[in-house]
Formats: sequence, structure tokens, C-alpha cells
Amino acid sequence: MPRLPAKLQAAMGGTPDDVEVAFYEALQSADIEKLMACWADEDEIVCIHPGGPRVVGAGAIRAAFEAMFAHGGSIQARAEHIRRIDALASAVHHVLEKVEVLTPEGAAQAYVLATNVYHKTPQGWRMVVHHASPGTQGAAQEINQAPQVLH
Repeated sequence: MPRLPAKLQAAMGGTPDDVEVAFYEALQSADIEKLMACWADEDEIVCIHPGGPRVVGAGAIRAAFEAMFAHGGSIQARAEHIRRIDALASAVHHVLEKVEVLTPEGAAQAYVLATNVYHKTPQGWRMVVHHASPGTQGAAQEINQAPQVLH
């Protein structure tokens, strides 16, 4: 993967949240360079779109997003209800994506459940996995266990 221009590297920020914001902004603006700047420079990075195959490596991930952008332009996905598990060198974000899609009847909303995994690399925080699955319509997108009080 070629080195990124300094402007894109600087735009990545210093936290997994910064990378996540940049990733969704890149989807919304169909900016392939900004989108790829979110990904780690590693051979084993993985992207799985809803109902799709496992796409491995920067070249294959770039091609998959380029094809998506070519067929429909930008992807109007917004991250909502983010659950985070953060550690010193890795972070896992479970995200409810609200996606606007065009149907024969007009604009509609769909939901996607995604897991975004970030690693701290020599270049800063970068995405190593984006795994998205179809969500369900409506507000109930997760099941929580009620906290148990012992006293």
C-alpha cells in the first residue's frame, strides 16, 4: 500500500474515535483516499459487507469500496449507539449504522450492525476489521442484561 500524503495522515487524529469519524465521513463523501487512510498498512486487514464475502487486504478492500462508490456514489451511513471496548493498543467498537438507501418507493432507512476493530500502529490508530451485518428495523437493536445488584 503506498504511503499516504501527510495531509491525510494528519487528518487521522489520535484516537480510535477519530479514525471512526473519518471512516464514516469518507463513506458519506465517497472519498476513497480518506477511506483507505483509515485502514492499517497490514496484509491481513479484513472487511465484510452485509451478506458479502470476507475481503482481505488493502487492494481488495479498495476495489470493493471503489465498486460501491461507482454504483451508487456516497454511502449515507451514520454511526449511532456505539459501544466501546478500549485497551492500550486495540479498540473494538460495536456500532449501529443508520443507512439511507434509495428504493423504488423513494428514500428509506436501513440498519446495519457493525464491528470496527482498531490497532495502534506506528502510523497511529488504524482500522484492521470492519464487519457489517444486516440489522433489523425499529428501535430495539440490542438486548442488554440488566445490571445485578448484590446488596
